[in-house]
Amino acid sequence: MVPEDWAAVAEAITGRMAMLGLSQRALAERAFVSQAVVREIQHHTVERRRSPRTLEALSVALGWPPHYLSAVVRGRPPLAGPEVAAADRRGPTVLSIIQKLDEIASQVDSLTTMTTEIMRRLPDLAAMRAETDRRAARCRSPGMGDVTGDPG
Repeated sequence: MVPEDWAAVAEAITGRMAMLGLSQRALAERAFVSQAVVREIQHHTVERRRSPRTLEALSVALGWPPHYLSAVVRGRPPLAGPEVAAADRRGPTVLSIIQKLDEIASQVDSLTTMTTEIMRRLPDLAAMRAETDRRAARCRSPGMGDVTGDPG
């Protein structure tokens, strides 16, 4: 059995995060793993077998093919030649897509906040409308005259 090279995984992750300008938190969010997992792997502080899904999620979040880090941990070259250049060129594209998705998420959060505020105010608006309708109905009642106060 080939020993697992977690130091190589840590080095690969650290280098790629620097290239993409990602923090541990941002990587964790994109990979749907905890920041503690990213920290443990990146700093090689806890040596234990990780789920293949964790390595796959991190690989994809870093703009690599899904099995990239699994190959690294086993000491196999994950990509060679032009494939490495292609993956590196995709890095900025992946980052720009992620940044755009973050912008969209922020806009959705703003819309959600506004919608919540509108929904919170609806009962008050409905009560104001009902009061306006009652006043208008009284003004139209026989014997009330017109709304200017002129009796007739």
